[in-house]
Amino acid sequence: MSLALIALIAAAVLVSGYLLYGRFIARQYRLDDAAVTPAARINDGEDFIPTRPFYLMGQHFSAIAAAGPIVGPIAACQNFGWLPCLLWILIGVVFIGAVHDFSALIASVRHGAHSIAEIARRHLGPRAWIALVGFIYLALLYIIVAFTDVTARTFVGVSEDLGGAQGVFNKGGAVAASSTLYLLLALTMGVTQRLWRGMPMWLATLIFVPATLGCVWAGTRLDEVLLLDARTWQVVILAYCFVASLLPMWLLQQPRGFLGGFVLYLAIAVGLVGVLFGGFSVQQPAVKEHADLGAWLAGGQGAPPLTMILFPFIFVTIACGACSGFHGLICGGTTSKQIAKESHCKPIGFGAMLLEGLVAVIALGTIMILTAEQSAGKAPSVLYGDGLAAFITRLFDPSATDPAQSALFIFAATFGAMAFSTFVFDTLDVTTRLGRYLLCELTGLRSRAAGVVAAALTAGIPLVILFSAPAEIKLGERTVPAYMIFWTLFGTANQLLAALTLLAITVWLKRQGKRYAYTLWPMLFVAGVTLTALVLQVIAGARRVAQGAAWHEPAVINAGVAVALMALALVFAVEAIRTIRGVGK
Repeated sequence: MSLALIALIAAAVLVSGYLLYGRFIARQYRLDDAAVTPAARINDGEDFIPTRPFYLMGQHFSAIAAAGPIVGPIAACQNFGWLPCLLWILIGVVFIGAVHDFSALIASVRHGAHSIAEIARRHLGPRAWIALVGFIYLALLYIIVAFTDVTARTFVGVSEDLGGAQGVFNKGGAVAASSTLYLLLALTMGVTQRLWRGMPMWLATLIFVPATLGCVWAGTRLDEVLLLDARTWQVVILAYCFVASLLPMWLLQQPRGFLGGFVLYLAIAVGLVGVLFGGFSVQQPAVKEHADLGAWLAGGQGAPPLTMILFPFIFVTIACGACSGFHGLICGGTTSKQIAKESHCKPIGFGAMLLEGLVAVIALGTIMILTAEQSAGKAPSVLYGDGLAAFITRLFDPSATDPAQSALFIFAATFGAMAFSTFVFDTLDVTTRLGRYLLCELTGLRSRAAGVVAAALTAGIPLVILFSAPAEIKLGERTVPAYMIFWTLFGTANQLLAALTLLAITVWLKRQGKRYAYTLWPMLFVAGVTLTALVLQVIAGARRVAQGAAWHEPAVINAGVAVALMALALVFAVEAIRTIRGVGK
């Protein structure tokens, strides 16, 4: 089957979703450009800054995209085949994920650019607020754990023989160098714009966007400079998160988000052109044999791995590629403070999520062009980077019979892997910043010292978890990195957070006397999927404890956190039901 045909169908679904269902959802909220947004009303030049949609889209998109729409679809395809993954991505992103993001953004704008937790406090009460803040904080910690580990593994130097291209080349070292130079470039852009306040954005774009590609080229020449082991990279990445979460937004987050948006747009363009015009055919099986839930529940020596069960784990493995509660935090944490007009919420909220769905489809394409044997045992980040490199090489060096033998492949593979790390970096320090905000909000402490302590805890707890857990886990007959076990609970918590966000928005809409079915039904579906996944992970952890496993084994940690998440979600749901009943009376 042609990969191009599948990509065209997927693109048609996403475009139709924006034009048709996106218009329907926008009509429900009655967007009003005459209303003064918080960004226009406050406009303090620090957090509240009315921003043109073109520039805000890049910043918002780079913050929400992360590794989720790359790692999730590729890992799910390795387990279940490409067809069920593609169906969930397309259906989920249009009817659940984009609706969630759009609704969270407009709700925050209309509540003074406050977070979903503060919106819940206003409409559901203080108990619901405490439960949601606790839930969000645990979810943020898991995002940091999973993304730090996957990024550290991407940076670990692995020498590769690229044939006649350039001898031995250290891809991990090149990606680490390119990513470091990229962050330094973002800092330079922030300082330049601060010193030259009248600098036109077109000039900044003309200077710094091409320089980003220069960072990729320089990284290929510095591939032997930053060679550290995975544990050291974990420390370095989390130290960066701690520092970055305390810096002013103008210094790093805004310029890095702006540049990151262009990197991601370029990655999408390369991927889209590659799948449409590269002439690739699908090699992966459409559907793979998956594990039986009954066999897993029966236990015993021959029990299959938990994550090989199709329902519910295909949904929570793909996670961000179809629906992400983390996006609601970005919408209410930074993006809503930069919305100049309410009409901008549709392209930023609904549109950016559909772009993320396209990223997930392209990521799926990078593994679909390989056979099951070729992709077996390879990390999703490697498959994605090499897939983009194959697309670029096929287009610009079609005479190469083996793309990996082309000199262009070195640059292309480094770009693909750096694009992946760009997704992650743009999320990691935002996540740490949000964790700092939440702890300060929960304790009521607003001093600089309190912010430093909150940031240290938010970066330090994941470091303790990562250093306590083993680097590799045995699952049946295969060994997987520890982050894939943490990833399962991350995806579950992330999507359950989306369900709780939709529940809070549903209560808000009902209290206003507006229609709410378009948020209620997605909420019920996602809640059912994620609660099932949490229960199964609790059972898996309990089994490991009964077998004498240590507390720091990932499955045991997951089980303990899963119990806490279910308890907090239950408290929130009870308060929501009480509020809805009160509205009815």
